[in-house]
Amino acid sequence: MQPASTATGDRRGERAGVSRGRSSAGNEPGVSDGSPQSPLKAPEGLTHARRTELIRTAETAGSFQLEMALDAKSSHERNQAAEKDRSRKGEQWERVLSPENINAAWRKVKTNAGAAGIDRMSIAAFPAFIRNHWTKIRAKLQDGTYCPSPVRRVAIPKKTGGERPLGIPTVLDRVIQQALAQELSGVFEETFSENSHAYRTRRNAHKALYSIRDAAAQGNTHAVDCDLKSFFDQVDHDLLMARVARKVKDKDVLRLIGRYLRAGVVLPNGKREPTPKGVPQGGPLSPLLANIMLTPLDRELERRRLRFARYADDFLIVVPRRQQAEQVMVDIVKFVEQKLKLTVNPAKSRVAPLTACTFLGCQIQRKQIRWSEAAVEEFHTEVRALTGRSWGVSMEHRLKSLSRYVNGWFGYYRISHTYGEVIELDKWIRRRVRQCYWKQWKRAPTRRRNLLRLGAKREDVHLASRSRKGCW
Repeated sequence: MQPASTATGDRRGERAGVSRGRSSAGNEPGVSDGSPQSPLKAPEGLTHARRTELIRTAETAGSFQLEMALDAKSSHERNQAAEKDRSRKGEQWERVLSPENINAAWRKVKTNAGAAGIDRMSIAAFPAFIRNHWTKIRAKLQDGTYCPSPVRRVAIPKKTGGERPLGIPTVLDRVIQQALAQELSGVFEETFSENSHAYRTRRNAHKALYSIRDAAAQGNTHAVDCDLKSFFDQVDHDLLMARVARKVKDKDVLRLIGRYLRAGVVLPNGKREPTPKGVPQGGPLSPLLANIMLTPLDRELERRRLRFARYADDFLIVVPRRQQAEQVMVDIVKFVEQKLKLTVNPAKSRVAPLTACTFLGCQIQRKQIRWSEAAVEEFHTEVRALTGRSWGVSMEHRLKSLSRYVNGWFGYYRISHTYGEVIELDKWIRRRVRQCYWKQWKRAPTRRRNLLRLGAKREDVHLASRSRKGCW
């Protein structure tokens, strides 16, 4: 279902940040575009169109929740229709479309924000749209005639070079996918391995690193570092749906998941392509499906009594001896390619000492977790961009963006035992910020006035404000 007119929601930050497989997400410093608008002088100056725009922008999850509740319970006729649906549909399907589950899904999608899909509808415009169309959309879902929109294909640069393709669903499809994920997560959680740490409650990348560190402390000094080539683009739909169907018996749920897998993508040039295989990376349902697809690999490694940790499609196996590691590599490549119909990237997979391997941006050295050199290089690159003298933004905007990125980066790498390096990075960041101020002040009298205001000694101010040396 497409809206007649929607607000544009494809706003992007001016700078990119650290991404930890999310989605996603939480530690990525973004920069909002546009400056705060000055307040209107009087309410009577608002036109009807402007008043409507402001109301739509200020929509909350609570207002949508109220509408959803009204939609499900507002009339005797709708109650009768719901009873007929329950007699025809499975209980699992009804839990997916229950007002409580849909409202919780909307709150999650609203919190995560994100760019618009192919319909260009923003998060802010969605509540007004769904109030007018939810009854029809729900009817289509119940009838089995709902067709998800194709995802919008975008590409983000990889740390190791190249680009990673992402698929951005529409806000409506994100809400429905999130509702499916919320219902099915509890169903599949008990089937997942203890060594799987991605996209699960009370599990994260830090716990995956801790498990590898503990294994190294017990004498597992060699690693099998496997890389799955374009995992999210290579998932076999038949294999995936067969594994989903082992726990999900509701045909309506299975049909909707299958339609999301086959929804297709719209490329940046506007061309639409089918998706005969793969899971579009970027939707709320994709992480759960990825874990379901790779659970047989977890079980195979556990059957062999190997120590390992997996975070999404990134996994590391540790063993005591190199000869054993080489044999494990041969066996795992065979299992992945024959049983899972996936491809191991030979250029990025290797057998090596654990100290030479990087896992989730960190290295295990002397039984300690340390951030990798590549992670520090990325940090320097991003901070240089955020403190670039040619970036024409206010210092308030710059410092807010820098703080968001630095806090996110150190929040993730706080497990690294590198306190001395943290002090050096702090000094470097402060120096970068000082050069931004020096560049902004420009003229000698301005520099002198601001330095004196900060409490600098007059003799130092006299030398510094008239210096012809560069900012750095």
